[in-house]
Amino acid sequence: MKVSHRFVLLVIVAVLAADQVTKYLAVSRLTDALDGREGLARVTGFVTEQNLDNRPPPEDGSYRVLRPYRFIEDYWHFRYVENPGAAWGIFGDMPEGVRRLFFLVVSLAAMGFIFVMYRRTPMEQRLARVALALVTGGALGNFVDRLLRGYVIDFIDWHWRNQPGMRWPTFNVADVAISVGVGLMLLDSLRAPKSPNP
Repeated sequence: MKVSHRFVLLVIVAVLAADQVTKYLAVSRLTDALDGREGLARVTGFVTEQNLDNRPPPEDGSYRVLRPYRFIEDYWHFRYVENPGAAWGIFGDMPEGVRRLFFLVVSLAAMGFIFVMYRRTPMEQRLARVALALVTGGALGNFVDRLLRGYVIDFIDWHWRNQPGMRWPTFNVADVAISVGVGLMLLDSLRAPKSPNP
């Protein structure tokens, strides 16, 4: 395997691992789903537990989500949310079977498109290749969630003093990697191309 491919694979795996580990921490710290479990039972609970954000509310009245952790009061909290839709909850109201199939197919198609773009990107465009790796790692992180659970775990909650309309939609590490990757691609597209050698 070429060094450049190893580096890109390392970026993808690092983003995927960081995303899943932080989602595990969100489930373990912001819900009661893993309380009283040890070792492999905690990992199994992370993969299998559902409806931890109480939407719809459970019939027995036993709420699973805990209070948000206030990292920076009035601006940045960690709050557990299950997002069945896309960004900003788009398509979250679709019937579950249709929604799951739709997002799995769209995710696979997007990752295939990214792979083709990566293969066509010249080796000299290192920034674009790293950007595509970040987007791929983020897409894989959210794809794993949809495959296992049918929704994406979000937990980073930015807002301005809890004012209505001043709250960014809750997001996760995969979303950060995708956003940074897209930003780097835009930056790369604005750079002046090097003139070819005569």
